[in-house]
Amino acid sequence: MTSDDTITARAEMSARIATIDWRAGPTRLGPDIDRIRALAEHHHLPGAVAAAHQLRTAVARGERGVPVHRLLALLHEAVTGEYPGSPTEQDARSSVAA
Repeated sequence: MTSDDTITARAEMSARIATIDWRAGPTRLGPDIDRIRALAEHHHLPGAVAAAHQLRTAVARGERGVPVHRLLALLHEAVTGEYPGSPTEQDARSSVAA
């Protein structure tokens, strides 16, 4: 896996996050969230994996509006800013719980 692969994956995840923000309904969000999580797992981005999991769980519980937008922002931050030494999966979970 090269850094170009990771850059491409980050770009795809960021694009999917942006499109999620404009969609309605959990059935439409699920496939994009699952793809983001799979990409994050493949590229060893544990904060993004945790944030995607939290977003998927919130949508499945029926949450809408501000909580979902906050989780999308957290996911975007994890996808675009996660480098070696950045927040771990536990840090991402703590941020979501707060």
